[in-house]
Amino acid sequence: QVHLVESGGGLVQAGGSLRLSCAASGRTFSAYYMGWFRQTPGKEREFVATIRNWSGSRSYADSVTGRFTISRDNAANTVYLQMNSLKPEDTAIYYCAAGISAGISSSNYMYWGQGTQVTVSS
Repeated sequence: QVHLVESGGGLVQAGGSLRLSCAASGRTFSAYYMGWFRQTPGKEREFVATIRNWSGSRSYADSVTGRFTISRDNAANTVYLQMNSLKPEDTAIYYCAAGISAGISSSNYMYWGQGTQVTVSS
């Protein structure tokens, strides 16, 4: 069982930056693939970024490539999402997720946080 808690969301102007954090419980954090997803009202949850467990290799959605960076600190049981050059269309609830297989589908992830709101004003 993994319990995830996101933090770091807020209101920022377009062009600004935010850093989201996701703290995980449990002693096997390093074994999990970690991902970030986002969702806006009336839309399906959308893949943002993922980082593998041991290799640390990363994948991003096309819409955030070059602007967002996912990273993890296994010693601190934490995964981060650094978001730069934010756009109004990045406004969403951002969710952290943990899974045991790689992928961009939400079905690959077993555990989810409660989400943190990111709002980008124009």
